[in-house]
Amino acid sequence: MAAKKEVKSKTCSKKDAYKVDGNKIVRTKPVCPKCGPGVFMATHKDRVSCGNCGYTEFNKKE
Repeated sequence: MAAKKEVKSKTCSKKDAYKVDGNKIVRTKPVCPKCGPGVFMATHKDRVSCGNCGYTEFNKKE
């Protein structure tokens, strides 16, 4: 039997979702339009999706 590869998962913290610009705090990740502010969407290679409600927006191919 072949040995299984161990997959390391990426973890994101809330501090990665914000950026300080002068005296303002700016969100760096998109916010879910259904769930509202405070629920961020996960950014994938071809889409962004909400982990709370499942809402997905696909990127347009250029």
